[in-house]
Order: sequence, then C-alpha cells, then structure tokens
Amino acid sequence: MKESNLSLERVPSFLHLPQPVMALIERAAVRRTVNAGEVVIIEGLACVGAYFVVSGEMAVVRTSPGGREQVLALLSPGQAFNTVPPFLPNGRNHATVRAVTDAELYAIPCPAFRRLVGANPELALCLLGDFAERLDHLTDLVEGLSLRSVRGRVARFLLDRADGSTLQGRFTQDEIAAQVGTVRDMVGRALRSFADEGLLRMERHQILLFDRQGLESEAER
Repeated sequence: MKESNLSLERVPSFLHLPQPVMALIERAAVRRTVNAGEVVIIEGLACVGAYFVVSGEMAVVRTSPGGREQVLALLSPGQAFNTVPPFLPNGRNHATVRAVTDAELYAIPCPAFRRLVGANPELALCLLGDFAERLDHLTDLVEGLSLRSVRGRVARFLLDRADGSTLQGRFTQDEIAAQVGTVRDMVGRALRSFADEGLLRMERHQILLFDRQGLESEAER
C-alpha cells in the first residue's frame, strides 16, 4: 500500500532536483520496508519497477544454474537498482536483489518511471550519473575476476573492508566467495596461506591484518 509520509530528501541522488520534479516523484513513489534476508526482486522475472535505497544495505547477485552466487554490488542508502530494465524491450530483472539488513526502499512502478524520466531531463541526467558509476564498478569487477588471482581478490576484499588491522564486520567464507567470484574452499585456502605467511591471523571468527603492505602486494597479482 502506498504511504504518504515519503521524504525524498533521504535519497541523496534526488537532493539537487527541482522541487516540481521532486513533487512528481513523490506522487509516483511507494514506500516499502523489508527485513534482512528478504528478496525484493528475482533475476529473470518481469520488471515491475525501479527502486531507491533509503536505509539499510541491499545485495545485488547473479546465480549460476548450479546455485553458485556472484555478488555484483552491495548498495547503501542513496543508491538505486533495477533502473535499466524498465527501458529494455524484454523488461526482465537482470539480477536478484535481497536485503542484507532491515531496509527501507522507495519503489516507482515501470510506467510511471518511464514517464518521469521522459518528461524531466533533470531526473534523466541524475540517472545517467548513476549508470556511469555502475559501469565503472562493473568494469572494475570484470577486471578483478578475469585478471587477478583468487589470492589477489581475497586480499583486496580484506583490505577494502578493514579499518587499520581489523576487518569491519563478520563474513563467512561463503560470503567472501560470493563477492570475489570463487568457491568457499578456495577462500579458505587463501586465508590459511595468508595466515601461514604472517599476513593475518584468524581467531574466533575475526580476521586481524598484520601486514597490509604484504596484502597490497598480493592484491595486485
């Protein structure tokens, strides 16, 4: 059910839009709250709308026929997903999106979304900026998967998520594997190898980085 207490100012990508455009979006948007683990859209199904993350974190994933997942992106407040399929002839969702944490979303149904973008150049430019950032991210992802070793990808994952020597958050080996494009066994082998070489230590489900410079060298391989 549509709710009236939308606050589009909570979506950073809308902040610079003219007020009349904001009012049009507000009339079209539907507020939705989801629980951690809840699936919002499913890969391959017909697209029903575009979504903007207001709070929480969402994971965008593709799944192989054998059930192996590849995380394409982790989305934080202000970011959008499923903004491309509304403009494609087949109108199918490119990926599955699920909530990593409890989250709040604004959804705009496809017909309204197409009308808004077609009638408001400011919104179209806002979305083009989002598309450009997404293309950069996917280009980096493809480069990492095709040109870097599993050890290198695991090292980069650890470095990007560490504050000093401490990994921020707890990740299972399955979760790491889904983000770096490999399988759990390969992640476990890389972590044990790094530990044997003195680059890190694993204790009580926590990873402590001892040699960032050494891990940086690994991340370039």
